[in-house]
Amino acid sequence: MAYLDHAASTPVRPEATKAFTDALAHAGNPSSVHRHGQAARALVEDAREYLATVLGCQPIEVIFTSGGTESINLALVGLFRAAVEKDAKRNRIVVPEAEHHATLDTVLWLQEHEGAVLEWIPVDKQGRIDVVELQDTLERAGRAVALVSMLWANNEVGTIQPVTEIAALAAAHQVPLHIDAVSAFGHIPINFAQIRTESGAQGNAGLVALSISGHKFGSVPGVGALVVSREAQLEPLIHGGGQQRGLRSGTLDAPAISSMAIAALVTDKAFEQEHARLLSLRDATIAKIQALVPSAVLSGDPQNRLDNNVNFTFPGCQSDSLLFLLDAMGFSVSTGSACQAGVAQPSHVLLAMGHDERGASSALRISLGHTTTQEELDEFFAALPEAVERARKAGTTV
Repeated sequence: MAYLDHAASTPVRPEATKAFTDALAHAGNPSSVHRHGQAARALVEDAREYLATVLGCQPIEVIFTSGGTESINLALVGLFRAAVEKDAKRNRIVVPEAEHHATLDTVLWLQEHEGAVLEWIPVDKQGRIDVVELQDTLERAGRAVALVSMLWANNEVGTIQPVTEIAALAAAHQVPLHIDAVSAFGHIPINFAQIRTESGAQGNAGLVALSISGHKFGSVPGVGALVVSREAQLEPLIHGGGQQRGLRSGTLDAPAISSMAIAALVTDKAFEQEHARLLSLRDATIAKIQALVPSAVLSGDPQNRLDNNVNFTFPGCQSDSLLFLLDAMGFSVSTGSACQAGVAQPSHVLLAMGHDERGASSALRISLGHTTTQEELDEFFAALPEAVERARKAGTTV
């Protein structure tokens, strides 16, 4: 089997596995005051410092969570509730249409259950946020906006957004901004403090929160983090022992946290070399697919995209059928579309980008990572034309 679905989850790095298993040998709750507890606490605080170094923030600003989804929920719900508590009229959430479901489902829940008013920002045919529309929305409704949330880079089509420009707009209109960097971390240099400084963030305005998830860059799964500015106004979702500035109570998972921190350090140390390698593989993969299947259409920004993202639509094919055929041939890829309650649906990202349902139902995402080899890709190239032809001939056209 060739694994080409690193955007979903990348294999655990050996260094992260060792950090996890080493930490498992330590007894003690990080909140306990005895020696065993303090040894566990030292693992957590070392990890917090490591992540702060990589993310360009202060250690106290790193809040550990169970993963990207919890981090996003804490940011969105926490910022919204804090804003409404301060001013009941500040109940609008500004969000682009092509966000991850962790964001979309959360803001829709807030709309249904807590009275949030959603302001949807369109994206263009390459998945880029309409910055002019965002500016117009903030000028029109700025005083009523509780927060803005956006992907740094789209998880399906890989398009990278102008983060500093958007952060500056949020700061200028006195609105807090949350960035979903789950797909970006490890592929784009991240410096939280630098973005805040360059965009003019002050207090609870501008960039105040940023989400990451460990399994996207090689840690054991089930751990993530939310960077929360010391000046952010945020209501917690979980109440209990008051750990982590009272923003996320509960016993800290020291082994998983250690694994994530080591994975982040390894990823950061190898960034320049790995970034160049992935860019070369990505561009060669795009060119090869275009040569092998001339009807295939690249989705997302052709240049300003994640170094590991390749997303094509294949006219005449259903993406789930193509995925199953490739899986049977030994290749793990992704449709890039949502699957709700076991029912395949057209990609909401591609729909937001202007595709019709037929086009949005023919997408395939190939995503590369630290274990990807040229040999795997060559085998994939050899199999792809047959898979596409079989998908069409098998009566899987829309």
